[in-house]
Amino acid sequence: MSQIPEIRTRDPRRWKALAFISLAQLMVSLDATIVNIALPDAQHALGISDANRQWVITAYALAFGGLLLFGGRIADKWGRRPAFLVGLIGFGVASAVGGVATNEGMLLGSRALQGAFGALLAPAALSLLAVTFDDVKERAKAFGVFGAITGAGGAVGLLLGGVLTEYLNWRWTFFVSIPLAIIAAVGAYFTIHEPEGGRDRSPLDIPGVVLSTLGLVALVYGFTRAEATGWSAPSTIWLFVASAVLLAVFAFIESKVKNPLLPLRVITERNRSGAFASLGLATVGLFGAFLFLTYYLQVVQGYSAIKTGFAFLPLAVSFSVGATQIGARLATRLPARLAMAPGFAVAAIGMIFLTRLEVGPSYADAILPGLVLLGLGMGAGFMPAMSLATHGVQPRDAGVASAMANTSQQVGGAIGTALLNTLAASATTAYLASHTATTKLAQAQSLIHGYTHAIWWAVAIEAMAALIALIFINAGRPGSTEVASSTDEPSTEGEVQLPTAFH
Repeated sequence: MSQIPEIRTRDPRRWKALAFISLAQLMVSLDATIVNIALPDAQHALGISDANRQWVITAYALAFGGLLLFGGRIADKWGRRPAFLVGLIGFGVASAVGGVATNEGMLLGSRALQGAFGALLAPAALSLLAVTFDDVKERAKAFGVFGAITGAGGAVGLLLGGVLTEYLNWRWTFFVSIPLAIIAAVGAYFTIHEPEGGRDRSPLDIPGVVLSTLGLVALVYGFTRAEATGWSAPSTIWLFVASAVLLAVFAFIESKVKNPLLPLRVITERNRSGAFASLGLATVGLFGAFLFLTYYLQVVQGYSAIKTGFAFLPLAVSFSVGATQIGARLATRLPARLAMAPGFAVAAIGMIFLTRLEVGPSYADAILPGLVLLGLGMGAGFMPAMSLATHGVQPRDAGVASAMANTSQQVGGAIGTALLNTLAASATTAYLASHTATTKLAQAQSLIHGYTHAIWWAVAIEAMAALIALIFINAGRPGSTEVASSTDEPSTEGEVQLPTAFH
């Protein structure tokens, strides 16, 4: 039988809390891309070799992706608010170290620390939303704002990185996080109130922590190595094999231990696992668009760093509009799949527009329509997907469910960068083998051939995300049939499940 909702007073500071939670998420999202454009200047200033420069990006990705599950469970045990504040302070300190770095080791260490504290901060932020906003309409608005910032932050990072690098210097791509961290931490301290009784007091699953961290690090690094050395390189193959073995052992142990790091109830629920899968696949396409448009604009069209950053601005704006004005509105009126599937389908159509890249056409004709459609579709699809990924979990599992949502995006980004870049390089090589490319125009055409070939693959992956959302997810409209709660008992067929926050 369905349970009677328990009436409780909602925290009047919850909307102010949303502002500071969103500011923290913006900081994490920015740092995924803001350093990319500043990397050539940082490399020159600190004497970093070409072989090692990738580690400025990889160190952040490995620490962030590898520690997300651990960070999510720590948030469940410490409490989301303390974990959020520690994550913010640590991220700010790590950013300051990066900004004053005097050598390669100091810079790489700061990036790893940023990733580690980001892995604590990101799931804490998302789970705070999950336990703070339980009203259907308010939840939709809150996740609309959060989803817009999560998705658009990468594009804003490219813009801000270009501006700071060109008008100040590369160190400001680190320093900019410090005031954001201070403002968010002070604001969160006074506005965030975590509901009582939501902490998991069980002992920490140490074997699960070790296996999941090593498995995820091997997986993310495997895709990074694939991009650098190829898919058939022994180092790449062994990393993937190690990841598969470690994660398989991790899953087996989690099914046996009393207090697992990742309770399988979190990922075996049909709607939640569908949300994780569609989020991961959708992120593959989004990161592919970032990658190839950056190459196209700077290498083929000759854009400066700052001009490239501004070129991505319509994507950030349309993503925000899609999340807050389309996704948030549809989320209260339609089942999640009927917002997610069309959203990701529109994003796929936007990518089809990007397959028309050529040498020399205007930005407004070749790129702008695709960016707008991509942003609107991704924003509309991301918002209900992120909400669904954390909806119905018990408060004790909110952090680890949020970590899984972040992990799916992190792994999706790694796959998108490595897989699509490899496909583009292979297509470019094949084109050069069958064409005489002795002029700059012919060489540019070979690059564009590779980019568009990979973008077609991104179209297919984005369409797959839409198909999974449409077929796999069966949650009803909010307020009617809800996502099943993350309990060990199966839900009764036909029973209306109330959000756990109402229980």
